[in-house]
Amino acid sequence: DNPELPTAVNITWSSINFKTILQWQPKPSGYFYTVEIHGQTSDTKKKCVLTAETECDVTDVLRNVKETYTAHILSVTSSGMDNFEEPPFAVSEKFTPYSQTVLGKPEIQNYTQKGSKLHVVFQDPLTPYTFPNGSFQSIRDIFQHDLEYKLYYWKDQSSGKKFETTKSHTFEVSVDSTKNYCFYVEGTIPSRRENRNGQESVVLCTSVGRSILDEYGAEVFIIIAVIAIAVITLAIVLTVILCKRKKAKAAREKEPLNGV
Repeated sequence: DNPELPTAVNITWSSINFKTILQWQPKPSGYFYTVEIHGQTSDTKKKCVLTAETECDVTDVLRNVKETYTAHILSVTSSGMDNFEEPPFAVSEKFTPYSQTVLGKPEIQNYTQKGSKLHVVFQDPLTPYTFPNGSFQSIRDIFQHDLEYKLYYWKDQSSGKKFETTKSHTFEVSVDSTKNYCFYVEGTIPSRRENRNGQESVVLCTSVGRSILDEYGAEVFIIIAVIAIAVITLAIVLTVILCKRKKAKAAREKEPLNGV
């Protein structure tokens, strides 16, 4: 019932794999916030009623992921919700989960490099939404044919990247059988105008035929060369010393004969 209550500012949607958090400012002092989610075709739903926090998990009220929502963040006193007058509120930007949630990191389950083939198997990120049996839906279950994955791969210790695209869970690409390769996977929604590419998976590298030089670089080669030169030099010096000693010994053995 207080028109002087501050209203929320800097309202942002943060969403990864359809887990969606609404955030705003400032921290309330002497009042509270209540969040209302308004859909274009769905009923208004209240979340985080009378909260002193400045964020709210609204994932469960955005289940119709293709609908466009706005959030009203109401500034209220503890008794203000019972009054007939509408409390002061701020309105967020529009948010459509299907087109705006960020694709999370795929999980690489297995990879092998055999001969000239690199084989990579990965898993879809899961969402917070579940099937009737309680198992979690993956992003593939929601995006279906709109979802693709890209494999970026390159020769170890090289900067030249190549990529392949798939709609399945596997990649098989041709590589140089004598070289090791590094790679990562990311999801993509080609039909999107924004947020098209998702988060990158961890970077992994194969280790087929990896030599000491591949592992540690030119420093090891230099050290080995220095050691080899030192050993050869020492061998030559020892050989010369031994030869001189033999000649000196032979000369001493001949001296008495020369004196007779």
